[in-house]
Amino acid sequence: MTLRDLALIAIGNLWRMKLRALLTISGVLIAITAFVAMLSFGVGNQQNVEREFNKLGLLTTMQVYPRNKPSDSSTSPKLDRLALDRLAQVPGVNLVYPFDAFSVVVTLHDTSISSKAQALPSAAVKTKLYSHLVAGTSFDSTSLHVAIVSEELLKQAGIVSPDSIIGRRIVLSVKVSTIDSALAHLLADRGETMVGRVKRVRIDSLFHRNYRTRVLRAEVSAALRRFLNGFLNAQQVISDTLTVCGVRQAGRVGRAHAEQIIIPVATAARFNSVGVGGSPTELFAAMSNGTLFEDPGDPSGRTFSQATIDFDPKVLYKTVRDSVEAMGFRTFSFAAQFEEIQRFFLYFDVGLAVVGLIALLTASLGIVNTMVMSITERRREIGVLKSLGAYERDIRALFLVESGVIGLLGTLAGIFVGWGISRIVSAVAQAYMRREGIPEMDVFATPAWLVLTALAVGLGVSLLAGYYPAARASRVDPVEALRNDS
Repeated sequence: MTLRDLALIAIGNLWRMKLRALLTISGVLIAITAFVAMLSFGVGNQQNVEREFNKLGLLTTMQVYPRNKPSDSSTSPKLDRLALDRLAQVPGVNLVYPFDAFSVVVTLHDTSISSKAQALPSAAVKTKLYSHLVAGTSFDSTSLHVAIVSEELLKQAGIVSPDSIIGRRIVLSVKVSTIDSALAHLLADRGETMVGRVKRVRIDSLFHRNYRTRVLRAEVSAALRRFLNGFLNAQQVISDTLTVCGVRQAGRVGRAHAEQIIIPVATAARFNSVGVGGSPTELFAAMSNGTLFEDPGDPSGRTFSQATIDFDPKVLYKTVRDSVEAMGFRTFSFAAQFEEIQRFFLYFDVGLAVVGLIALLTASLGIVNTMVMSITERRREIGVLKSLGAYERDIRALFLVESGVIGLLGTLAGIFVGWGISRIVSAVAQAYMRREGIPEMDVFATPAWLVLTALAVGLGVSLLAGYYPAARASRVDPVEALRNDS
């Protein structure tokens, strides 16, 4: 018999026991529905993560940090301008730029907001990490006194439309601590001058050790207090008026982030060339790096907490990472993080697939039960077929085709129902995201390979479930089958 003949006979036999066949097909349908829906959820989330990484160019981005280990501080290189030039010479590296951010007060529409500004070269602004603008354009290498602001800053200022801010002016104000103010307070503080303090010292008593020690300690402590008071509290305010040229899309992925205001490096130099930023965080960072009292006008002496490398996508990240770490720096690679995420999703998908397979194996017991009962009820039919010359392989093939038809119908229906459920749940999730102001994303995905996998798994498990009943049917003795039926 041909496969077409076997399929027609199998369909006819299943039609005669419609209720039993329908219940068995329903079991396969439910199992495949769970299999498809759960894997669609895992695949959808994986695609969202991969899409976000590609959108921001994170797979070709690497963060570089100094080692910052006290034990090897003498040999660990500083992340300064010289180090940035060396990093730029690494094969495959397209761009290297430091993370240069400082605290500012931005005045926008008569509203003052405490925020942070970040200095970036024009080449960095054009990378995927910073180039997603919702309004306006980015700046180029000749731009000065311009700024790119984020949607988050506009929300704080009560501005709804990003286009309305393009071309408007904002004022950035920065408080800096300078050596000049510290020295000025050392000479005169709170109405008291150095000369006045010297006049209060009893010259003739300086020959006594106790008096001399007491005066020395008091004067050193007072001088240190006046110096720090002038350095930390008598801060100079530097302001600059900038024109908003673009509005950047809000968002942050892991360590890849931008501050609320992005300005050109040349514009930021005016704020950085006077002194150290006056915020506690910046002062503590300068103390930790040993640059608190360095000359701020010398850019070659500046050190940075981190730098970003943008490298060629054709170059393996491991090659760049090894070269950078050989220079004595720590690295964080988004490509390595993505590999870890992929490994997590692999385990996640396998777990979901196992749950679906358990449900499918349970449904296969229904197929075995249906086919075994069919053999008992159709012993005379089997005997007649064998007496007419049917071979055992024909009987076996007939029952295998019947179980295959059950699995095929249940699998096709399960794929459709699973896809339908995923679409409904995804629509509900997206409606919730819109209501909460969360960027919309499709949390389910049903690619072609998943459909083919579900079809192969459903049909394969059904055929395996039908193998035992088919082998049992092929061994039925036609003489016994006809004698017992008579």
